[in-house]
Amino acid sequence: MYVYGKNTVRELLNSNKKIKKAIISNNFSDKDIVLTLQNENIDIKYSDKKEMDRLVKAKHQGIIVDIDDFKYSDLDDVLDSINKDWPFLLILDHLQDPHNFGAIIRTAESAGIDGIIIPKDRSVDVTATVMKTSAGSIEYIPICKVTNLSNTIHKLKDKGYWIIGADMEGLDYQRQDYKMPIALIIGSEGQGISKLIKEMCDYIVTIPMKGHINSLNASVAAGVIIYKVISSRDRG
Repeated sequence: MYVYGKNTVRELLNSNKKIKKAIISNNFSDKDIVLTLQNENIDIKYSDKKEMDRLVKAKHQGIIVDIDDFKYSDLDDVLDSINKDWPFLLILDHLQDPHNFGAIIRTAESAGIDGIIIPKDRSVDVTATVMKTSAGSIEYIPICKVTNLSNTIHKLKDKGYWIIGADMEGLDYQRQDYKMPIALIIGSEGQGISKLIKEMCDYIVTIPMKGHINSLNASVAAGVIIYKVISSRDRG
């Protein structure tokens, strides 16, 4: 799997992720990254920009590395590892855009969320674009891929989690009580939360819109609610 970008590579190096080889542009200027790659005895190939552009077709910032495909975490292992009174999980209901996914991962990791759950089918996977957009934060938060979201929600409820969905119609997100184990569901771009999943939610919250546009980008909406959860818990 080819991934790219300076921040992504830095975090891969910091997390001791195995890097098979690195491809660097002839005018790459970040000497610290090059020195670290050399100290780790990672094979480095120098290349011109055109060749690198053909390889990943993205803004690679002059560095591409080859790593193993992303390894998803086992949900049961993640749940067993959480040791706090009010766990906080994030469920993405068939999100499609890799940039949204990467941005959500970055926000979730920054906020200290315990894990992210995505469905196996009709959902964006962890790709090079997702890894770059997450700015390396993907290395520090477990991401679980499950076969069936409905069954997963039942499992979470059995373990004491309350399921909160973010939707166009619901309680003002600022009035919701978040001082409990929760799994927050963010829906897909355009479609939102699917009908079946919405019916399984214990609470529905909404972000009031005061402008002409009646919805927010999925990653922005996730960020708003995530930090409301954190701030309301911090106040005790």
